[in-house]
Amino acid sequence: MKAMLLRQLCDLNVDQTPLEWVDLPVPMPGDREILLKVSACGVCHTELDEIEGRTPPHLPIIPGHQVVGRVDAVGSKVKRVKKGDRVGVAWIFSACGTCKFCLTGHENLCPNFEATGRDANGGYAQYMTISEDFAYRIPDAFSDVQAAPLLCAGAIGYRSLRLTGLKDGQRLGLTGFGASGHLVLKMVKHRYPNTEVFVFARSAEERAFALELGAAWAGETVERAPGKLDSIIDTTPAWQPIVEALANLEPGGRLVINAIRKEGNKQSLLQLDYPQHLWQEKEIKSVANITRDDVQEFLSLAAEINLNPEIQVFALEQANKALIELKTGRIRGAKVLKID
Repeated sequence: MKAMLLRQLCDLNVDQTPLEWVDLPVPMPGDREILLKVSACGVCHTELDEIEGRTPPHLPIIPGHQVVGRVDAVGSKVKRVKKGDRVGVAWIFSACGTCKFCLTGHENLCPNFEATGRDANGGYAQYMTISEDFAYRIPDAFSDVQAAPLLCAGAIGYRSLRLTGLKDGQRLGLTGFGASGHLVLKMVKHRYPNTEVFVFARSAEERAFALELGAAWAGETVERAPGKLDSIIDTTPAWQPIVEALANLEPGGRLVINAIRKEGNKQSLLQLDYPQHLWQEKEIKSVANITRDDVQEFLSLAAEINLNPEIQVFALEQANKALIELKTGRIRGAKVLKID
């Protein structure tokens, strides 16, 4: 099979081709696993974090954790799916199922959590294997390339929105406006029709895109919104937007940080002033990974409200190009690899 393989960590500002186009054997599914013939895989900022070592992968590795395809073969003990079924794979590749976190619905915090495309080979390839317990049926409402971003950008956005505790009519801020941010905005328009959304983004193109999708206001990251916000979701890779977001919060407001890692030197970039940024019972909450329930619930919601992502499609062998565009801020919606 053809695949894009990461052999070593690198700085994407220097190395513009971190992934190697290779031929590899088609993997064999275990007893409880399925072999997936991949048709589409989303490109996520977390892949940048892997390549540059902020969340180091097991090398060599095939990245990709927003995977859609058809079941090509099944292990001897597989019961939930059959050959020919269309399924998806998300960031959660496996969890132990027996620790206190798994037993209380918080498998995203499992100490043995494994991530697709970081701890096990992912979807930047023509085939991959996954346990049947971590594969999700894709609603008929979505094509393969439409469904791919829903499996991470959408599902993690859904978890982030839930963690804000937002109520209809309250004001929501979005710091950063890429794949996840634009899906959150679309979701809010349906679930919280009386909520205004304020977007902070680094580029004029992203701000224009946010207004096009119905944002009440869009400004640069360092700007102040027209009024204080009840909740803000940060999806940026940088530290400074956290400080700016906290200054935009109402007393008692909550900042939810939807990022697996932050770039840069926090000592020089994170200049918190307690009275301005944290006083008056403001909260900061991080999003850690994702659960299977998040993915299942979001896919059902997305189908119910016809939540289609804006996508840019690339061929599998163009994965490096898609990653560099993501790194340099050339973003409109989500980037997806279409795999023949």
